[in-house]
Amino acid sequence: QVQLVESGGGLVQAGGSLRLSCTASGRTFSSYAMGWFRRAPGKEREFVGGITQTGISTYYRDSVKGRFTISRDNAKNTVYLQMNSLKPEDTAAYYCGASRTPWGSNKASEYDYWGQGTQVTVSS
Repeated sequence: QVQLVESGGGLVQAGGSLRLSCTASGRTFSSYAMGWFRRAPGKEREFVGGITQTGISTYYRDSVKGRFTISRDNAKNTVYLQMNSLKPEDTAAYYCGASRTPWGSNKASEYDYWGQGTQVTVSS
């Protein structure tokens, strides 16, 4: 069992930055690929980006490439989502997920555990 807790959300002006953190319980964090998803009001959950178990590879949805960066610190059981040049359309609840697959996935169904989410609001 893995418990995930996100933090770092908040209100920021367009063009600003935020760093989200997702900390996992347990000793097996490095066994999981991690992903970030988001859900805006009235919209379906969508993939934001993912990172492999070792952190050697990351991948992102097109709309955040060049602005968002995912990293992980396995010694701290934490994955990060650095968000720069934020836009109002990035406003959403952001969730981290843990996947037993080595590479993770852009599909929510491939993730086994989820955090409770943290709200990001970008004002124009």
